[in-house]
Amino acid sequence: MGSEGGVRRLFCHRCSKPCRICICGRFNLPPLDNSIAITILQHSLEMTHPLNSVRVAKLGFRNLNVVPVTDVNFKAQFIIYPLEQNINRTSSQLAENSSETPILEERVHFCPTHSGVSVQTDTTTSPSLACIQFQSEVVGSGLAKQHGEENLCVSSDPGQIDDYKRLSGDVVTTQFSNYTVSYTSRYILVTMGRTAKPDISWIANSPVGRATTSNGFMVKKLQRKKLLQGCECFRDFEEFKLIVPSGSVLLFPGRNAAELEEVDYEVKHLIVLDGTWAKARRMYYENPWLKLLPHLKLNSSRESLYSEVRHQPKGGCLSTIESIVFALKGLGDEIEGLDKLLKVFESMVGDQRRCKDEKFKAMT
Repeated sequence: MGSEGGVRRLFCHRCSKPCRICICGRFNLPPLDNSIAITILQHSLEMTHPLNSVRVAKLGFRNLNVVPVTDVNFKAQFIIYPLEQNINRTSSQLAENSSETPILEERVHFCPTHSGVSVQTDTTTSPSLACIQFQSEVVGSGLAKQHGEENLCVSSDPGQIDDYKRLSGDVVTTQFSNYTVSYTSRYILVTMGRTAKPDISWIANSPVGRATTSNGFMVKKLQRKKLLQGCECFRDFEEFKLIVPSGSVLLFPGRNAAELEEVDYEVKHLIVLDGTWAKARRMYYENPWLKLLPHLKLNSSRESLYSEVRHQPKGGCLSTIESIVFALKGLGDEIEGLDKLLKVFESMVGDQRRCKDEKFKAMT
């Protein structure tokens, strides 16, 4: 047990709830051994919310990872590698921040002189592979100099893949209004600024795109942050590295999302976004690799257990734990104990309702 900042209340280190309303003892079963792995992309501002339901999922599922995600306020870059065919990954390897790379040992970092990204291959393991540098600040659709060479940067409709010009080193680059996409036969690179909404679904028609969607992939996110407010000093860091195996799907409603009942393939890995609807949408648009996944949606008009304690934009908008439980049921992963997780969540909501009532009575 511990305490937070200047607050004298003691908090549980496992569930992050105040000790007097700790939920750890409400789980009557060990963590459920779910056959469909779960990865939750959690908005960084959602982590400390008293009603965040991910704490129930973390304690309730054995095969689950939570990955914190922050907004893109300056610049971010994503590098995506297809996995080797038939590669097997355990649940503990789905989300990680280690230095392991499934295909190559590579060091990825922002290139300070060009404001781009440098992908430097470990020449000790593969001497024949060269160091490739991208300059993200290319100029329109004209000529951009890279390492003394002039390469044509094409700005065109992403659907017109046949019109793309091949750059030296097998690199194809296309620039849009606020983001740039480059790809080779081995990887995909997306560089984006604030407010960008990259759509890379079209790249599935390329060889690297087909390998990515069929074999699964690894994705690294590089993020640029300001060190101090009022100071133009920035720090670049690797925010996450995820291994997304074949059979992965994204639970997110959209125009092309399929109903659970329509799924005619084996789902092995479920990715869920955790945040308010506004935060979840922003995470979706700012993580373009999600567009490479099949999308599923819940067909539910039921009211969330959040009910009156947390606003939902419309009926059928559920908490993260509710969405996971109903998705697993719809996909056939009927584990005994799923409904008990909802009971724990319901009791947590009841605690919050009582706290609100007590605070209101104290004010009057």
